Amino acid sequence: MTTTVNISPTSPMEVAEHTLFVCKTCASVWQNGKRLGESGGEKLLHELQQLAQDWELRNQFPIQEVECMSACNRSCVVAFAAKGKLTYLFGDLGVDGSASAVLQCASQYYAKADGLLPWSQRPEAMKKGILAKIPPLSK
Repeated sequence: MTTTVNISPTSPMEVAEHTLFVCKTCASVWQNGKRLGESGGEKLLHELQQLAQDWELRNQFPIQEVECMSACNRSCVVAFAAKGKLTYLFGDLGVDGSASAVLQCASQYYAKADGLLPWSQRPEAMKKGILAKIPPLSK
């Protein structure tokens, strides 16, 4: 289940050109099959939401929470996706202090026609922990 957490100019029937996916169950603490307290993913999501209020791309690049992105051993996890661009999946992001790097990297991704994010140009927190670079779907 996913929920859009940023206000987007798209109507419910339209798909955003760009999306920042954030796993909200990453870095959870479990006891007896139940999650305890707020997960690391939820903390990162809230920090991203807070910073995105002043982000110049907040209306073009909505943040969408995802229940699980199946990278539990590499949490916290985010992904950048857009029509006709590479899709990136990043993990091993720190709960505290990664949000600004994620938005900076998302801005770089937005500016590239193909979405290519050269390692040397990424913010420090986004240089490690890349889990996947997926080719775009054919147009």
